Amino acid sequence: MTASETVRTGRPAPARMGAAVIGAGYWGPNLARNLRGSADWELMAVCDLDRERATRVAESVGGAPVVTDVEEVLADPLIDAVAIATPARTHHGLVTRALEAGKHVLVEKPLAADRAAGVAMVELARERGLVLMTDHTYCYTPAVLRIRDLIAEGALGDILYVDSTRINLGLVQPDVDVLWDLAPHDLAILDFVLPGGLSAATVSASGADPLGAGRACVGYLALPLANGAMAHVQVNWLSPTKIRRMVIGGTRRTLVWDDLNPAQRLSIFDRGVDVALAGDADHAARVSYRLGDTWSPALPEQEALANVMTEFASAIRSGRPARTDGDSGLRVLSVLEAASRSLAAQGAPAPIATTVPTLIGGAA
Repeated sequence: MTASETVRTGRPAPARMGAAVIGAGYWGPNLARNLRGSADWELMAVCDLDRERATRVAESVGGAPVVTDVEEVLADPLIDAVAIATPARTHHGLVTRALEAGKHVLVEKPLAADRAAGVAMVELARERGLVLMTDHTYCYTPAVLRIRDLIAEGALGDILYVDSTRINLGLVQPDVDVLWDLAPHDLAILDFVLPGGLSAATVSASGADPLGAGRACVGYLALPLANGAMAHVQVNWLSPTKIRRMVIGGTRRTLVWDDLNPAQRLSIFDRGVDVALAGDADHAARVSYRLGDTWSPALPEQEALANVMTEFASAIRSGRPARTDGDSGLRVLSVLEAASRSLAAQGAPAPIATTVPTLIGGAA
């Protein structure tokens, strides 16, 4: 019995489920390697239109069947799930065909090339009772998992602001701007760690194309959060210095995540500003500064993508949505679309479309 049948029948899933990788380009080899190394999965095929490229990936993980026709993968009853690592413009078609074939789907970010396609994919997964998971890999790093726990347990207090920087001397993409290329990482992390996820109603975006590349190479996003808080995301393809840092300020403590500092990725500062209104007629503000300890929690050494594969299998076996499910991918996609509208309007705030699918019922 396949895992897809398990979701519909309620009977136990097999110890190892069959999976195929569709797309053997940049990210496909990583998916294949982690599927091969997982106790939950059996790598059944590597599929790519370029047979030589697929063969190289298959050989790099110790061998696997090589396929050039995706329909062959989808027709195989031993394949329970597919991991899709192809350009975003192909996601809707491939994911739809996979879901219609009864396969669970892990799909690379962004979920789709536009929100309408993403909504259709999420609704189809719910209708078929299948897991649709977005590969927001950063959400499964030990650092981000710990950030999520710290915020959930109230260690930072109420969130006041988030400031995220992701800059480097990167490849100018031929089909998307820097916001669509880099910001999905930061938006997915915010959706994962913040209470209520990405709940902003509007986004303001600004960008610049100093190279004349025809798309923004430097970009900034501003998202108003609950209770007057603000999230700010900076992305840049042109910086000679690589920075991946996020600062999350709360009423109790401030957290700094430096992803490029393996010796101290997380730092918690018991420092901040307390403001109280005076009792006089002018309601003057009294400001006091809190200077406490700084500490760095120990983090396990785990590959994030290995945790993704574990979560994918667990969601299938339990019939529950994955932590970064299709709805999560849809929330990120909705912010990106609104950001594009804001960018076209010279930074004017753009409303973020609701992410609630029209079809209710059935666990993804």
